[in-house]
Amino acid sequence: MNLIFVHLFVLILTLRARFCGMSKIKPKKTRKLRGHVSHGHGRIGKHRKHPGGRGNAGLEHHHRINLDKYHPGYLGKVGMRHYHYKKNPYYCPTINIEKIWSLVSQDTYEKYKGDKDGKAPVIDCLKKGYFKVLGKGVLPKVPVIVKARFFSRRAEEKIRAVGGACILTA
Repeated sequence: MNLIFVHLFVLILTLRARFCGMSKIKPKKTRKLRGHVSHGHGRIGKHRKHPGGRGNAGLEHHHRINLDKYHPGYLGKVGMRHYHYKKNPYYCPTINIEKIWSLVSQDTYEKYKGDKDGKAPVIDCLKKGYFKVLGKGVLPKVPVIVKARFFSRRAEEKIRAVGGACILTA
């Protein structure tokens, strides 16, 4: 009786190990390669150091084909250097006029869409993090006052066409 319990216990442990992720599902490759002389490393190179050179060696010589095929433009220079490039003077996030109404709530749009008394909402792009307004897309026929640092020519034309105004801010 005691022997049966021991066998059951061992069986439970092995099943638990197999199905609960406690055992190796995939045996090691070394076990499969036992008895094969070169062990998967070939007879000539024999699993030796760095046959193609270390690191980036030979990029312009014996590794050139791989470089040109998979990494075009990796070597060489293009254009002029810009020393001490400061990103801040060139930082200018943009928004198109087709997305300008997404800066205010839907309720605001609905409120001013039906207005006939000449009131227009003020959309401050700077407060939302945009410096420049570009002219891509169609603006709804609702007058709007847009504040930004820069406007493209086409954006200004389209805002004025719907009866709005462009206000430049610092």
